[in-house]
Amino acid sequence: MSGDSCYVYVIGSRGKGGHRTYVGWTTDLDQRIARHNDGTGARSTRGRVWFLLYAERHTDRRAAMSREWHLKRDRTLRKMIASALV
Repeated sequence: MSGDSCYVYVIGSRGKGGHRTYVGWTTDLDQRIARHNDGTGARSTRGRVWFLLYAERHTDRRAAMSREWHLKRDRTLRKMIASALV
């Protein structure tokens, strides 16, 4: 996969239980968000309408996966990004 662009993304959704965010990585951002919205994405994203809040481009899979790991654990940043949902 060397040479392919990878993206780390944060998507958001509003629902009955308030707003939620989800962090992931992909090589095709548009297709991945579409999969989340059609119910074939991650199990935790099913049944909601998601939209892109934030994305970063990385040159390799390893860098994208490392950044995803860090973003998933950074609750302060995710709350700040999710404030765009309000």
